[in-house]
Amino acid sequence: MKVITGKYRWRIVALLFFATTINYIDRQVLGILAPELQEKLSWSESDYGLIIAAFQAAYAIGLLTTGRLLDRIGTRVGYSIAITLWSIAGMFHAAARSVFSFALARFALGLGESANFPAAVKTVAEWFPKKERALATGLFNSGSSIGAILAPLLVPWIALNYGWQWAFIGTGALGFIWLFFWLPTYRRPEAHPKLKPSELDHILQDGRDTEQKVPWRKVFPHRQTLGISLSLFLTAPIWWFFLYWLPKFLNNNHGIDLSNIGLPLIVIYITSDGGAILGGWLSSFMIKRGMDPIKARKRTILFLAFLVVPIFFAAFTASLWVAVGLIALAAFAHQGYASNIFTIISDIYPKNAVGSMVGLSLFAGSIGGVLFSSAVGFILEATGNYYLIFGFASIAYLLSWFFLKLLVPDNKTIEHLS
Repeated sequence: MKVITGKYRWRIVALLFFATTINYIDRQVLGILAPELQEKLSWSESDYGLIIAAFQAAYAIGLLTTGRLLDRIGTRVGYSIAITLWSIAGMFHAAARSVFSFALARFALGLGESANFPAAVKTVAEWFPKKERALATGLFNSGSSIGAILAPLLVPWIALNYGWQWAFIGTGALGFIWLFFWLPTYRRPEAHPKLKPSELDHILQDGRDTEQKVPWRKVFPHRQTLGISLSLFLTAPIWWFFLYWLPKFLNNNHGIDLSNIGLPLIVIYITSDGGAILGGWLSSFMIKRGMDPIKARKRTILFLAFLVVPIFFAAFTASLWVAVGLIALAAFAHQGYASNIFTIISDIYPKNAVGSMVGLSLFAGSIGGVLFSSAVGFILEATGNYYLIFGFASIAYLLSWFFLKLLVPDNKTIEHLS
């Protein structure tokens, strides 16, 4: 067996991990500060909903364009442009005062942040052989959970000690620190002066990916495409709601403010990590016992969908920790759902169509997020309570499963796309 000398590729994964962590910190700052900003800047509920929708609309647009842009200009330059854009946009929030200027800042943030996952996945494909890519992807993707946990610790401390403007400036500046390490470290493996020949051989052991990528228009005609896209259209907005509206909900219903917001959010996001593990394990367990992979994923999603149903009562309870527990259970289920819905794509579609289908389904989820965030603002303004919002969340995953059951048949894959 040939000995691999060199572990430079793991430095690249470390940079991807920190970029993803920063990505999630930057996108959460507004949600954590929302109760204070709404009071200071006199936002209505619908104003806040439109500000959030601006981010999601830009994120959807970015998903349409960033992949091809990265292919054209390369990962090193493309990633640098993306994190520069979202860092400047994050810092620009400190100068914003009107609803329009905050929406503009969120739109720019969404455009920049939409490139993070396409760029990271592309980097992993460039730097790792196929047998190591799942591990490398899991390592960098864990940055999203770390970012979701760090933000409630970091943002309130900065805001309480230095003012809310510095929370945006301080977190936005993290991207420029990351660039300081990225630019001198990253090159394509074939052109990297610090990469040892044996490690380069290890990275390139599969040869080059020559399969032509499949455009979206070729996955449209299949019923599975509609089923998976509808599923994410219904459920992705619930996760967006957790990210951007939970601090406001906890403030409005339970009096939680910047001084004590950290622990409830940390409990919710740490619990959600367990769902990602359990959801993947449960469907894998069923498959090992002989069940068809697609059927196993759908059965797991049904089980997780029932775990979300009790979230309806979070809108009624007077107990903070009962509400946190119900939301944490739903977040746990969502992450388990996410582990399975994206794996269904790789179960069904040929390898050269997986990227297009993931992009299309995420686009559907982003459009759902735009509509849901706008609706949430108007519902709160009209009713003053979260009953309808948590009511929809409680059934969204069951509806998602229904569309999967209806449109995604078991034991059927798509072998070729033409």
